[in-house]
Amino acid sequence: MANELPDKNDKELQGEPILEIIEMHKWFGEFHVLKGINLIVHKGERIIICGPSGSGKSTLIRCINRLEEHQKGRIIVDGIELTNDLKNIEKIREEVGMVFQHFNLFPHLSILQNLTLGPTWVRKVPKAEAEETAMYYLEKVHIADQARKYPGQLSGGQQQRVAIARSLCMRPKVMLFDEVTSALDPEMIKEVLDVMIDLAREGMTMLVVSHEMGFAKSVAHRVLFMDEGEILEENTPVEFFENPQHERTKLFLSQILH
Repeated sequence: MANELPDKNDKELQGEPILEIIEMHKWFGEFHVLKGINLIVHKGERIIICGPSGSGKSTLIRCINRLEEHQKGRIIVDGIELTNDLKNIEKIREEVGMVFQHFNLFPHLSILQNLTLGPTWVRKVPKAEAEETAMYYLEKVHIADQARKYPGQLSGGQQQRVAIARSLCMRPKVMLFDEVTSALDPEMIKEVLDVMIDLAREGMTMLVVSHEMGFAKSVAHRVLFMDEGEILEENTPVEFFENPQHERTKLFLSQILH
């Protein structure tokens, strides 16, 4: 795993937040899934979000780019408040990349076509430039030799790396990762985490929902623990793992750290 990266007090992480969530609530019908979420993320900060299934982790990051709509509170991304204004939603989605548990690649398009679709349609980038950018990011995720193939011809780990490269082609300011290794075979997990570690080294702002605790220890500036729709604890990786404060956090860690 990568060498330990700087803590959140680094000068590079001071200044204007790139993401602010203020007293945010979310309901699914009667079910109160997120309860008063407050979070400030600075440019270049890497945050790992963990917690039991159903704790609201995925819903939280899906609210950040309006894949889910919050009903109360505020979400501000790079100075733009997320409201029902479609123009604001589009602007934020251009700046926030997201990679899912399931790769969501278009099976009828080649890898290269999957990567150029967003930049050419959304950012109006010329095709040649979009293809050049796509090849650059396919190189970064160590899969450039697969550019002409189709998703079905690739392994799960390769498809997930393609999905990461696709998000990077939009040149986002923030990357969201939602359990991106949970559907992969064990030998494929490392190849995806290695790509994410490279992104961390380059200073990408990242919010990662994950149970990969080794990754959290080596990459995160902060680890957040969620349960029943609330952030119960947040701390540096060292403090989070060695000195958890909340009883629920202690129980969770005892169950996943063997």
